[in-house]
Amino acid sequence: MRFEADSISVNRGLRRVVQDVSFSLGEGDALTVTGANGAGKSTLLRALCGLLPLAAGTLRLAGVGEGEDDPLIFREHLHYLGPQNAMKAALSVRENLSFWRDFSGSSGGMVIEAALNAVELPHVADLPFSYLSTGMKRRVAICRLLVSKKPVWIVDEPTSGLDSHSSELFSGLCRAHCADGGIVIAATHLPLGLGKAQTLEMKTLFTVFEGDEFFDGENA
Repeated sequence: MRFEADSISVNRGLRRVVQDVSFSLGEGDALTVTGANGAGKSTLLRALCGLLPLAAGTLRLAGVGEGEDDPLIFREHLHYLGPQNAMKAALSVRENLSFWRDFSGSSGGMVIEAALNAVELPHVADLPFSYLSTGMKRRVAICRLLVSKKPVWIVDEPTSGLDSHSSELFSGLCRAHCADGGIVIAATHLPLGLGKAQTLEMKTLFTVFEGDEFFDGENA
């Protein structure tokens, strides 16, 4: 399996936010996306998942069979964890994770109890999500990556709201995922301790739209 971006660009409205980004990641690889606020990190990650259209360039997830060149198809092999936890406040932790496990449509992940053990929260399974602290909510959201098995993790500020111990727990989960042949792409302001991870530094674009062309600025 290999996840490749070839000279991709992404627009938001009339503004070019991501320009000419390329990378190639194989099994066990990680990519850390860095840059100032507004540099396009979140936009890039959403485009990698097929949640935003590409203005130029191509994405390919080789080795997954039919649809490996179509983000709308190959995104079923991706997990996306955004900056929001995306959990229902009134539902229990177990009910929320059951929903995400079923929604993902994939098998082979951890049972919910094992996932909660992995983030050191075995005692919260039947509590309403709204009862949890900010850090606990984020750890439960991280369990979404564990309850269904997908080879590519795309995570946006995954350690936001976590203390240093919980951040290290997440880093350990990423290292284990890579050791199992998975791929991790993380936008973060903080180091995740992923060893030989590649780094992509995004730069804020100052672009002018004129006719059908964008001028000035580059990300990488």
